[in-house]
Amino acid sequence: MNDKKVVEIKNLIKRYGARDFQTTVLKGIDLTIYKGDFIAIMGPSGSGKTTLLNILSTIDKPTQGMVMLDGQDVTRISNKALANLRKDKIGFIFQDYNLLDTMTLQDNIALPLALDGAAPKDVLARTKTLAATFGLEEQLRQYPYQLSGGQKQRGAVCRALITNPEIIFADEPTGALDSKSGKDLLQCLRKVNESGQATILMVTHDPYCASYAKDVYLLSDGTIKCRINRGNDRKEFYNRIIDLQTSIGGDFA
Repeated sequence: MNDKKVVEIKNLIKRYGARDFQTTVLKGIDLTIYKGDFIAIMGPSGSGKTTLLNILSTIDKPTQGMVMLDGQDVTRISNKALANLRKDKIGFIFQDYNLLDTMTLQDNIALPLALDGAAPKDVLARTKTLAATFGLEEQLRQYPYQLSGGQKQRGAVCRALITNPEIIFADEPTGALDSKSGKDLLQCLRKVNESGQATILMVTHDPYCASYAKDVYLLSDGTIKCRINRGNDRKEFYNRIIDLQTSIGGDFA
């Protein structure tokens, strides 16, 4: 394991509502993510996993606690600094792709670098390299409506990776895909993680999806109940995740 801390959270608490009608969603969570980690967060509906993802990815702010990202406490920096941190250090993968319909896949992938003013030849080279990694060389000139769901999602992953972010946050990345497309995407994510190109934190309800991660954290009632490590056998890891789901109970959908 690399000893560089990418994300560190301490005593993370999140409450919603007015003073007399507050709901505590996260209850003092501690978590450290190191460079090269591939972590899946699972838990029943209402456990707080989406809230945790939103806070870690700087979309939301905690009520209490510290959130360190690449050495900076994101709860204490200016909005401008936070925007730059998102742009340079974070990549997002959403369930619904979020590709722009009026742009080719190549331009969609290249967009973050182009907006940052990178040299066109460097943008093109990086785009083509990522497209090759994800099997999209033949689709670069096509528009999103011409692509399958799996191709669109792999394109979205390329777009998330193009700035070489410190961490990728993935929210149910296979949720809109069929089983084959989902498997292809997960194999690509594992490939870029194991090659050192990406540190990944993924929220998912799907134990098959989670089994591609290196570690799974089970969140329940706003706290982390346990962590399990994949080891060398993904199928055995999948069975342990199923057993853990059964023991926790609740609706993971």
